[in-house]
Amino acid sequence: MDANDLFLRLGVSLAIGLLFGIERAWNLHTAEHDLQASGIRSYALAGLIGGVGGVLGQSLGVVLVATVFLGFVSVFSAFQWRESVASGSFSVTSALAGILTFLLGTLAAIGDSQIAVAAAIVATALLALREALHAWINALTAIEIRDGLILLAMAFLLLPLLPDRMIDPWGLLNLRQIWILTTMIAGVSFLGYVAVRGLGPRWGILVTAAAGGLASSTATTISLARLAKTATPVRLLVAGMLIAACVMLVRVLAIAGALQPALLPLLIPPIGSGLVTYLGLAFWLERMEPTPATPTLGIRSPLDLLGAVRMVVLIAVVIVVSGLTLRNYGSAGLYLVAALSGIADVDPITVSSARMAGDPQVSATAILIAVAVNSVVKALLAAWIGRPFIGARFLLPSLAGIAAGAAVYAFI
Repeated sequence: MDANDLFLRLGVSLAIGLLFGIERAWNLHTAEHDLQASGIRSYALAGLIGGVGGVLGQSLGVVLVATVFLGFVSVFSAFQWRESVASGSFSVTSALAGILTFLLGTLAAIGDSQIAVAAAIVATALLALREALHAWINALTAIEIRDGLILLAMAFLLLPLLPDRMIDPWGLLNLRQIWILTTMIAGVSFLGYVAVRGLGPRWGILVTAAAGGLASSTATTISLARLAKTATPVRLLVAGMLIAACVMLVRVLAIAGALQPALLPLLIPPIGSGLVTYLGLAFWLERMEPTPATPTLGIRSPLDLLGAVRMVVLIAVVIVVSGLTLRNYGSAGLYLVAALSGIADVDPITVSSARMAGDPQVSATAILIAVAVNSVVKALLAAWIGRPFIGARFLLPSLAGIAAGAAVYAFI
């Protein structure tokens, strides 16, 4: 590397050390003693030493880097031990932070400096959030930890083992994609529960609905309907379902516009009118719901793998039926396929319709049919999984949005 690149990389190594040093000094500034063996300068030098050692190791061999690293760990750990003995406060965090500073300084000097900076930012954030993380861990229950581990196992252990290929005779079902959907439904449900516990019933439900709608408004509606079995703020739950539906409408416009911009003039008026209707009713329902006296809802962790698997089986059946219908009837069966696809999700029919080379009005109509069917199906799911009156309260605003969109679409 040339001199300019070398100076820049060593500067990044020094900056990483300063970042760790500032956090450690800020974290320990309230200590009753002034016996810190390592401060801003120590961590800054640790990062720079790591960078210089890495540069020298490129020309003198990896043995030099290993020797410098072992020497640094020995000296730094010894001073940390003496500091702990003098202060009576025993913690390994500062020692680990120093070792990580050295290694990231080395990575910035001879490897990918962007990865080194990103890792340093994440590490200092974890160090700075010590109190918040401890409070969050202490608030978890055994059931919540179990459900979190199950969710991680679903996403990172079982998913890589599944084949990423079609498994049915018609070439329509991909087992890995189906399990991704299963994990998503379970994950949205569990994250919604965590958000409600952490943010309180009002903001927890609304934030969860908006975030969940980005992944699947159907999964979000199912999650909120489950809460309706034990939770009391019914209007908030329905408002959350409407917000998830709003995010779904925006997602449809984004997908269709990216694949075929000619669809936007046909889709924006009807979807926009439905969007305004949903937002207005969601705001009214949120205002009508009094703030609960306490921030907790008294609910249990809602992670239900069996229910998620049942839902995915239903979706898989719909995918097969839709695919066979499209093959047998061609473009003439597009509207029927759209209605069937809308039972499960609107994204597949949105993508396939937007990619069709034909009349944009036919494609737009198919997308709108899927959106309308999906809205009605979500209301029925809310009534089935939650309570009947929850489904009814969600169905009426959904029908109002559908009617507004249909009226505008017929006019244009």
